[in-house]
Amino acid sequence: MKRISATTLALVLALGATTAFVAPQPVAAKEKAPKAPKITMSEAVRKSLAEVQAALFRHKMIFFRDQKISHADQEAFSLRFGPFAPDAYTQGVPGHADVQPVIKEADQDIGVIFGSGWHTDSAFLPQPPSISMLYAVEIPPFGGDTIWANSCLAYRTLSPTMQAMIAPLRVHMSMGQVVATAQAYQQPDDTPLGRVAATRDMVHLPDAIARKVAGSFHPLVRTHPVTGEKSLYCDQTYASGFEGLTADEAEPLLKFLVAHITQPAFTCRLRWSVGTYVLWDNRICVHQAFNDYDGHRREMYRTTIAGETPR
Repeated sequence: MKRISATTLALVLALGATTAFVAPQPVAAKEKAPKAPKITMSEAVRKSLAEVQAALFRHKMIFFRDQKISHADQEAFSLRFGPFAPDAYTQGVPGHADVQPVIKEADQDIGVIFGSGWHTDSAFLPQPPSISMLYAVEIPPFGGDTIWANSCLAYRTLSPTMQAMIAPLRVHMSMGQVVATAQAYQQPDDTPLGRVAATRDMVHLPDAIARKVAGSFHPLVRTHPVTGEKSLYCDQTYASGFEGLTADEAEPLLKFLVAHITQPAFTCRLRWSVGTYVLWDNRICVHQAFNDYDGHRREMYRTTIAGETPR
């Protein structure tokens, strides 16, 4: 059996990897089980960035527990994976323009939470972000989980006939549904969706939002630029149709694909704790947050890494 490095073993035990294969070793009856070695994100990346990236590409989402970092630390760690992507909704925190606050206050009573609905981040952009990272500072005593779905596994389990049928399709990714939902259910305020809701009485949308509603067309079957793995680039929130298909033709296919991607067998649900730091690859998974912790505060900080034009 192939031996694995000490760094890899530490990552397997410290990261939120879903599977690992380690050669069994005899353990004395009274011997305590080994504890996971403590490892920081910076230490893991310093020792082997390639191994962290490989774990991310294999598992689609990985996480570190019990991290204590500043905004500057998060910026520095994120930049190891590439330059920052422009953020479509938020404006950063003072002094750290690329660290985006994702906060719901305890007294906020809202119908729609930022990040709800299955989605891949900012898919309406010509070059959507590749990797997203989220750091938990304060979490509610219950609820507030995030769930991810593996869109590569979803593609592989389609029949060969369906794979061939959808191969040439280009999906229209638009912010239109988010705008309509925010205008209908959200009160105008200084939150990401509140700023969108403030457009409800405007005759014309601001140019920046109008461009995002116009969106982009991307391949429905996307190929990962590093691994070559194919995935379904489709979601519940931004996918609004297909190039060359009518709305009536596209609707049942979108409904089927979203239900297929997000079936429980392809998902992983994370219970946050203070200091949890998560990385996920938007090119090969979708995710959503839950609005199920009214009366409690949730404070997170997000960074996103620039991506390429989907192929």
